[in-house]
Formats: sequence, structure tokens, C-alpha cells
Amino acid sequence: MKALIHQWPWRLPRGRLWAERVVLVGGLAAAGSVQAIEPASSTVLWRLTELSLEELGNIEITSVSKRGERLADAPASVYVITASQIRRSGATNLPEALRLAPNLQVARQSASTYSVTARGFAGISVNKMMLVLVDGRSVYSPLSSGVLWDVQDVMLEDIDRIEVISGPGGTLWGVNAVNGIINIITAEAGRTQGELVAVSAGNRDAEVSLRHGGALGEQASYRLYAKAFQRHATRTEAGVDIKDKQRNRQLGGRLDWQSGRDKLALVANAYEGWREQPLPGSIVISGVTIPLGPIPTSGANLVARWDRQLGDGQRWMVQGYLDHTRRTTTPTFGDVLNMADLQLQHGLQFGERHAFAWGAEVRRGRHDVTNTPYLAFLPAQLTQTWSALFAQDEISLPANLRLTLGARLEHNDYTGREWLPSARLAWKPAPDDLLWAAWSRTVRAPSRVDRDNFVPGQPPYRLAGGPDVQSEVAKVLELGYRGQPSKRLNLSATLFRAAYDDLRTQELTANRRAATFGNNMAGVLRGIELWGTWQVAPTWRLQASLNRLWQDLQVAPGSFDVNAPRNTESTSPARRSHLSAAWDLGPASELDVSVRYVSKLPFPLVPSYTALDLRWGWRLSPAAEFSLAVRNLDGGGHGEFTAVATRSELDRAVLAKLVLSF
Repeated sequence: MKALIHQWPWRLPRGRLWAERVVLVGGLAAAGSVQAIEPASSTVLWRLTELSLEELGNIEITSVSKRGERLADAPASVYVITASQIRRSGATNLPEALRLAPNLQVARQSASTYSVTARGFAGISVNKMMLVLVDGRSVYSPLSSGVLWDVQDVMLEDIDRIEVISGPGGTLWGVNAVNGIINIITAEAGRTQGELVAVSAGNRDAEVSLRHGGALGEQASYRLYAKAFQRHATRTEAGVDIKDKQRNRQLGGRLDWQSGRDKLALVANAYEGWREQPLPGSIVISGVTIPLGPIPTSGANLVARWDRQLGDGQRWMVQGYLDHTRRTTTPTFGDVLNMADLQLQHGLQFGERHAFAWGAEVRRGRHDVTNTPYLAFLPAQLTQTWSALFAQDEISLPANLRLTLGARLEHNDYTGREWLPSARLAWKPAPDDLLWAAWSRTVRAPSRVDRDNFVPGQPPYRLAGGPDVQSEVAKVLELGYRGQPSKRLNLSATLFRAAYDDLRTQELTANRRAATFGNNMAGVLRGIELWGTWQVAPTWRLQASLNRLWQDLQVAPGSFDVNAPRNTESTSPARRSHLSAAWDLGPASELDVSVRYVSKLPFPLVPSYTALDLRWGWRLSPAAEFSLAVRNLDGGGHGEFTAVATRSELDRAVLAKLVLSF
């Protein structure tokens, strides 16, 4: 292997040849998380030499079973992005940090617009099959069935870890957790004490962040932060200014209190900003060309969570949050969304064999839309309620087997009751190996775009939401392995088959005078997810991943939307590969190199590309670090999503960053 790496050509090959070479290395380095959960204190720079692969498998996660468990024991396709990885990646925002997860597809259309998804069904701001949580607060939009990544922001230095699950999680997390869950978890305030200043600037981004952490007696601690950033405009392949710059400012804080068996956490954030609407700069509705103006955005949220450990495996958790968002998409429409959510969870142990958990959740949302002659939602003001009950039992069986059975009953105002069962079987043939299998049924509930959307105009331009649109259903079978074949190697592999039914299509009404939405597409997606870590030397670590996706979708006979399968399948690449290397060059210097390959998207055509990223970090003192990051180092430029006339050409981007703590 060393000889293979030493002979690697400096000039990176393009296309399939590069993918094959990544696979060769990936076969030797393909597994779960790569760093342990470290304290988020800014005064400590963690080194590879302090973390063994055995310690990496002992990372405690909560997203798979809603309780703490070792990553090595979790029967799911789960990857953990840690604070150390984010710091060493040179990422400037959450979507760029999510590129570290091998089981996610991240594609950038413009300066502030991303597609983030797993196992297909990608879309710009309409990643309808992914559920995203920030400190327990769902940021999934009931308006568009997606995540608006331009307003999802935290101070990256405050992140403890990001748990990424590819595959269904509806039993515990509810409808819309169809193809995956992204759980962003910030560090407890006690681990971010003192002051921190982070300043970065480059040819694409500029940002400044300030943080102060302190103690309130012996039982409580807090932190306050403020940040502001600007993303510069990008250009198309033809050199046309896309006019997609963005500015944003945000502040917030966290309070943690612990006394005996009780823990309380309060997290608050508020933001305000705006971004330009990128090319084409106008839309055509009913034959009329309408120029697009900037999009002002603002919001605030508050999360409160109380935990009590009672002993004998019992635990109570109560969480509530409030979330307010405002957006004006000039001139088409504006909307204000206010959400309130309350959750209860109880875990208990029955003897030595049963770890049982049950819970309930109720959410209420008020959505107010400013309708225009170009776009409307009917009714303009709508109050919705979502409620759920779930239960799950993890049963210890002989021969190192564990069977997990669970179900969730959820209710929404559009489709009524939804039933979300799952079953998982895990077997540990050896202490360092885990084989698992899972079957799940989950759904994506309709959004307001599906049901209440109305575009006025003369036929045949009129578009209306479908009053009979039903939930999209997925039945998923998974087989997986996670283990440590040797002290220097971690591996993870997952095979999956997902059968989808009632997928959304666009149909004509009976009188053929308007378009509406229906559920006339179905099909099967199959795939392989491989990733892993190889500790080549005490100060040198390699990671690699390979993803392969096969898609086969069809519309029902008589459907008007004959292009729906092509349009859906072409949003997700068939092949993705990633190879990264991390070196500790000395006591005060580190180097990280990352290469990723993505195969083409056929319609609209996005050619395959290979991107090379590099970061060098230098610890000036125990309290100061300087880094220089270069993305797309080869400088050739590439696009990642949508048609060539409107997508950003991502060429070389340089960013210098200074972090001071005191």
C-alpha cells in the first residue's frame, strides 16, 4: 500500500480513472467516524496521536436510538462528524462541513444555495427526504418539504459533533425522516469557557465570530456568541455574474445547569440577513417576465431541554422549542412561520433483556403568507397540528444478538394517521465487529406546496396544489457491517434497497385547463455505502469512501408527467468517491488534503468532476492558530447542480483564518 501511495501521480486524473483509484485505496480504508468527541475548548488543538481507532468506536451517539450508545454498537448506517474534523476541513458553513460525511450528497448551485441529501432525491432547497435537527430543533420546512440552508447557521467552533444517518428514522423521529437524519449538536457551555475570536477572509467568503463563556456558580455555565459573514457573488462557466451574494448576522447563547440527577439546557439564536436571487434573475408566469429582487430573511428560536436520570436504566426527558422565521421572496410571495413543539421521552430497563423507550410529541405551527398576483397559498393563513406517539424495545438475545422493535403513530392535518414501524437485528460475532439488518416503513407527508400552492394565470399556465395528494411511502431493507479488522483499520459497509410508492408527480386536471400534483410515480433505489479509516502511521491517517446508487422509477400508465422519473433520477450521481489524508507535521503544524470525485448528472447535464482541497494549520501559541485553506486547488472549475447557464462555476477559493482564545 505504501508503494502504491508513493507512486501516485501528482497530476490528478479526471473522471472514472480517478474513481477506480479511490476505490483501490477505499478498499483498505473505508469506515465510520474518524475522530473522538473532544472538548470544544478553543485552547486545545487535538492531535491524531491522541486518538486510537478503538477510542473512535467508543464515541457516544444518540440519533439511532434516542439514547446514548457506542457508535460501534449502533445498527445503522451512521457517521459522526466531529469538532476536530470540522476545524481541520477549512469549512466555512454547515453545508460545506457536511461534505465530510461520506453518506451524504452535497451539491452547490450558487453562493448560498445547496442541495444536501442521502440516497437520491436531491433538490435545491427541497431535499424532501431529509430531516435536519439543530440541538433537537427540527428545521424541516412544512412549506416546501425541505431545508433552507441559506439560513441554517451556527458558530462552527461551538459544534460538538454532527451525527449523520443515511436511511429511514421515522420510528423515532417521525415523518420526513425518510432517507436520512442530520443531527447537529453543539457543545455544552461548560466546555466553551473563556473568550474566542475567529476571523477569516478570502476571495469567496469573509466572516468574524466572537464568543464569551463563563460560569454561574458551581452548577451552571453559559456562553454568548455573535457572528457575521458575507459570501461574494459567483460566476457561471461563461463568466456571467450570477448576482448571488449573501450577508448575514447572528447572535445567541447557551446555558447549561446540572445538579445531581437533573440537567437543564437552554439554547437561543436570532439572525437577520439577505441574499440575492441568482440567475436567471427573473421568472415567467402566465407569459409575463418578472424581475426577481433580494430575499430578506430573519428568525429567532429557543430550545429548552430537561433530563433526569433515575437509576436502574430509567431516564426522563422533556424538551420544548419555539421557532420564528420570516422570508420575503420578492416579488412572488412572503411568509412568516411560527412553530411550537413539545416532546416527552421515558426510557426504562426491564430486567437484563429489555431496554424500553416510549415518547410523545405535539407540534403546532402558524403560517402566514403574503400572496401576490404571481404566487399564492390558499388559505393564506393556516394553523396546523402534528402529534405522535412512539415506542421501542431493544431486546437482548442469546449468542450476542439484539433485536429492536419499534413503531410510531403520527397524525397530520393533510393525510391523518401515519404508521411507521421498524425492526433491527444486530449481531456481534466478535467484540470489534457488528453485523446488522433492518426493515423500516416511513413516509414523507405533503407540504403546503403540495396541497395549497396556487399559481394564477390563463390556461395552461395555471398550477394548483393537489387536494388529494397523499404521503410518499418508502419501505427500506438494509444490511450492514461495522468493525475493526485490525488495530489500524476501521470499516463500514451498507447495502440498501428502498421501494418507493405514491411519489409526487405533476398532472393535468380533468378539463386540462390547469396542472396539479398527484402521486403517480413509484420505483426502487438500490445502493452501496462504503467508508473507513486507516491509521498508516501515528501521525498519518487516511480515510476513503465509495457510494454507488442504482435508480429505477416509473410513472403509472396515463400519467401526464412522463419525464418525472428522468428528472428525479438525474439529480443524484450514480457514483461518488472521496479520499482524504491528515498529517501532523510536527508539534505546531498540520496538513489536510481531500480529493472527491462525483459522476455526471445527465439532465440537465452536469459533467463529472474531481475536486482537490487542501488546508495547512499552524499553531502560533497554545491560544492562537492560523490556517490557510484552498478549495478546488487544481483551478479548473466545475459545476455541481442545475443547468450550466445558471449554476456557479466553482473555481479556486482561498481562505485565511485566525483563531484566538484567551
